[in-house]
Amino acid sequence: MRRAGRSGDTEPVITLESGPARVEVEPDAGGRVAAIALDGIDLLVAPADAPAPGPLHWGCYPMAPWAGRLGWGRLSFASAEHRFPLTLPPHAVHGTVWSTAWDDDGHDGTSARLKVALEDPWPFGGHVVHRIVLGPDQLRLTLEVHAADRPMPAACGWHPWFRRHLATGGPAELDLAAGAMWQRGPDGLPTGALVRPPPGPWDDCFTDLTRPPSITWPGARTITLASSCRQWVVYDEPAVGLCVEPQTAPPDSLNREPDIVPPGQALVAELDLRWSNP
Repeated sequence: MRRAGRSGDTEPVITLESGPARVEVEPDAGGRVAAIALDGIDLLVAPADAPAPGPLHWGCYPMAPWAGRLGWGRLSFASAEHRFPLTLPPHAVHGTVWSTAWDDDGHDGTSARLKVALEDPWPFGGHVVHRIVLGPDQLRLTLEVHAADRPMPAACGWHPWFRRHLATGGPAELDLAAGAMWQRGPDGLPTGALVRPPPGPWDDCFTDLTRPPSITWPGARTITLASSCRQWVVYDEPAVGLCVEPQTAPPDSLNREPDIVPPGQALVAELDLRWSNP
């Protein structure tokens, strides 16, 4: 099916439905989950409500083959330096696939599988798979970052934009039980030190969580985010929404202590969004 998607252009939209939940997936818009509606109430920021124009600021999009900031758009690996466009100057952010079209690799009424090749400017080849499975009380997402014929550094995760205010209930309240936060330097990159989390607002990466983070809209819904990822970036400065982003590694990890994906293998991450009444 093709229609005017959330991004405003005519593009394919995959609609999944289960119980009270309806999810829209837009392969052409970075392989993202464009909308999550529970009993007709939208949870995600749409393009028309975004704090800034462009694909960085709405929906829930996969980040690969890195997540968060890549310092100064530079990657040093195997005695070579590679440069990437500064998508959020002075850094390159969230990988290379959030602004490109993905292939619909098969879907039905409750699930979808998307795929995209890792091409220029990524120098190592490979591909990414995004699996989306909807049930009546949860949305399960899986990311696979596959290496081609040579080893490569990688990280991945998701960047969901949750609405601060729903059509009903009170404003969003975040429960984040984090034991530590990666100290952020003046350049916006982690210094390598872990510190005690200060009061928000935040644009920071947290770790050592004692329970999955959750967002409650009092009188409306609670959503819990359970992930195999151990790093969580929280960006809650915009008035319109807040981002709670599970990542396999902290920002700029590819230049620090990267996960190395061997040839023919994959880095895999999982995220379950579970909802309930408050």
